[in-house]
Amino acid sequence: MVWADGGYPGRLIGWANQVVALQIQIVKRIPGSTGFHVRPRVWVVERTFAWINKHRRCVRDYETRPDHHEAMVHIAMICLMTRRLARIS
Repeated sequence: MVWADGGYPGRLIGWANQVVALQIQIVKRIPGSTGFHVRPRVWVVERTFAWINKHRRCVRDYETRPDHHEAMVHIAMICLMTRRLARIS
């Protein structure tokens, strides 16, 4: 199950189901709401992006190749998880 913002409806849902075998659930805004409201499962993605952006090389688009940027995201998450595991031990 993949949760997506309201900006992703349309062909993405069918494509993800057929090609990648993923179900996508669109998390929409609460009708009639104004300002900021916590929506279910959206905070998980926003929090993860914030953790990745704490890593210096992921803040800006320094990498010119997508595979290099992907590697930097992996390194950022590895650093985060090893720090957390070191605190537990």
